[in-house]
Amino acid sequence: VGCDRSKNLVDICGEKNFQAFVCDALSVPIRSGSCDACISIAVIHHFSTAERRLATIRELARLLRPGGTALIYVWAMEQEYKNQKSKYLKEKNGSKDKDEEINTGMAQRLLCDQMPDSSSQDSVCSDRLLNVSKDEDCDAKPVADSRLPVHTNRTSFHSQDLLVPWHLKGSTKKKGESGDTVSFPAGSQEQQELSPVFHRYYHVFCEGELEAACRSLDGVRVQKSYYDQGNWCVVLEKL
Repeated sequence: VGCDRSKNLVDICGEKNFQAFVCDALSVPIRSGSCDACISIAVIHHFSTAERRLATIRELARLLRPGGTALIYVWAMEQEYKNQKSKYLKEKNGSKDKDEEINTGMAQRLLCDQMPDSSSQDSVCSDRLLNVSKDEDCDAKPVADSRLPVHTNRTSFHSQDLLVPWHLKGSTKKKGESGDTVSFPAGSQEQQELSPVFHRYYHVFCEGELEAACRSLDGVRVQKSYYDQGNWCVVLEKL
């Protein structure tokens, strides 16, 4: 069973005969202790405070039965790790091989929302005010005036809290047809059409940050913590 905050994405699942419903990761309408396993891919890095990120992990743990496991993926501050660049840094917009690269491996398929647009004005800072935290172990710079920087696509991160530009596909429906607009990542043919730009919030995690948050919770233990193509990953077990 899948769930997402986006009704449009849930509707797509329904069209493909998958079971999915709309909900918020901070409050999942599923009975406690009823899941053998939970997967949270590219979700927790969208919450703007440490308290909310921790609450989301706690909610995942609540859903698990004793002995159940949860897999968590979040975007990493370190896009170059052990002298290896992530695919995110290596990929080039418009590359013929891009779609093939994105579709290799479970994580890359599930994390396709991390392929944002770069054609917008990346140097512009958002006026949206959010609390910005700085991890001393990271090479992150403080943000002046509490403004969030807009990330330049396919580059290393210079702040843990930032906005990623996204294009919204314009409507191509004929007159009289109904339907919702859909967002597309950079490099896709659809994205190349004229479309408005939206800035999506991300908190990129430093090494050890996700694992430390998980270890701070009672009733769970970290089975595994690892780095995978620009993402920090943890496997939790419910005690």
